[in-house]
Amino acid sequence: QVQLVESGGGLVRPGGSLRLTCAASGFTFSDFYMTWVRQAPGKGPEWVSSIDTGGGFTRSANSVKGRFTISRDNTKNTLYLKMNSLKPEDTALYYCARSAGLVTRPLSRLGQGTQVTVSS
Repeated sequence: QVQLVESGGGLVRPGGSLRLTCAASGFTFSDFYMTWVRQAPGKGPEWVSSIDTGGGFTRSANSVKGRFTISRDNTKNTLYLKMNSLKPEDTALYYCARSAGLVTRPLSRLGQGTQVTVSS
């Protein structure tokens, strides 16, 4: 059974940092590209960042480029998103998803996601 469990969200002030974690199980993690997606209240899902199977190639949305870093640890079956210089517009439910290839579009949510709120 495929499971993706996101954690690490919370309330942070503008300019602050968070690191999100996505724990994967039920499939061969290293065989799949991984993606972070976010959905702000009242808006559709937005693709954030993707990483290839080995972790050597990444793509990020212009809105987060230079501030967010996606990475993975295949020995721990875990995906990460390090978020720096957070802005109020980064407030959203963040979730991870897997795919067979690199994508730059939102994918469906499998897990419960983790809420990030950026506010003073």
